[in-house]
Amino acid sequence: MTETPRSGPLSGLRIIDMSTVVLGPFATLILADLGAEVIKIEPPGKGDTMRYAGASPTGDLGPIYMALNRNKRSMTLDAKTPEGRAALTELLRGADMFFHNVRLAGMERLGFGYEQVKALKDDIVYVHCAGFGQGGPYEKRQAYDDLIQGASGFADLNAIRSGGRPEYAPSLVADKTVGLFATYAALAGLLHRQRTGKGQFIQVPMLECFTFFNMVENLYGETFLPGNGKLAYTRSVNPNRRPYPTLDGYIGLVPYSDAQWEKFFEIGGMPDVFSDPRFSTYAARTENTGALYALIEQVTATRTTDEWLTLMDEANIPAMRYNTVQEVLTDAHLTATGFFAEAEHPEAGKYRTMLHPVLFADTPASLHLPPPRPGADNETILESLGLGV
Repeated sequence: MTETPRSGPLSGLRIIDMSTVVLGPFATLILADLGAEVIKIEPPGKGDTMRYAGASPTGDLGPIYMALNRNKRSMTLDAKTPEGRAALTELLRGADMFFHNVRLAGMERLGFGYEQVKALKDDIVYVHCAGFGQGGPYEKRQAYDDLIQGASGFADLNAIRSGGRPEYAPSLVADKTVGLFATYAALAGLLHRQRTGKGQFIQVPMLECFTFFNMVENLYGETFLPGNGKLAYTRSVNPNRRPYPTLDGYIGLVPYSDAQWEKFFEIGGMPDVFSDPRFSTYAARTENTGALYALIEQVTATRTTDEWLTLMDEANIPAMRYNTVQEVLTDAHLTATGFFAEAEHPEAGKYRTMLHPVLFADTPASLHLPPPRPGADNETILESLGLGV
């Protein structure tokens, strides 16, 4: 496919990516957006299974795959064959990073474990996305988003909040969060190599990373020893922590400082609320969030969303319009910043994509390649390696 110039801060780096589904491709999407040349290695045949999640014009460019795999080149090879091993070997000799989510034992059997790859390129940054960290009883198990949400205690937060059964978040939140861990790990590995000239083995285990993410606020009452058994941050698991009803919809509203709380209840016609000792200080509000949120609902229901947004802006109290998922596509701010963009795929036609969200003033991220069909770049890559087709 025709490629426009790469302008991001990682321009000039080559990453060989053998990850599939969501976690790994989300990480390498970010690295590709930032200018790295990402060569996505897929097995012959259908390739990454996420290609087929959802309908698409071509049958193999599903909507989730489209979101995760722009700016990448695709090569199909079977690393179990002599030809596939030869091609992957030559790719790794010229790579800065090898990124994959294949189980280590399997990769070592193929001849591409860390020490084996290091022998090909001694400064390679080798990033392995695993389900579970080394040395524990789960080390060899498979991991998926649902399993990690459950094992990390994240699904239990819904039970704590509702008093009912645990539930998974309606989002691949573990995959995407751990993908961000993998992104920063990859960047840190590259920085270490720049400073020392040495590569290294980096493992990104899903359970440990997502538990770290979950427990930052939810370790709470078990932080200081002996603990008091009160796990989960009281504010975030309160059942009334949700968009507040207005006369014509819902609104997000977060008075935070003492002055903002006092002003909010004054505007809402309940000026005496803030003098209640349950709400007059930050510590007291933290312990009585249920009652506080119930009062907020009473207040917000008295005006329309637009009226509240105007009043909150004037009082400098944080507030946002509640959007349905459909309304996000036409949100005024995202429209003004051009966040959702229309692009043209040479085979799938017009599609909606999202601009990279982080601003780099001097080395901007860019959209330089559409998501590839399976093996779209086989011929070009093999020729560049001197292996023919």
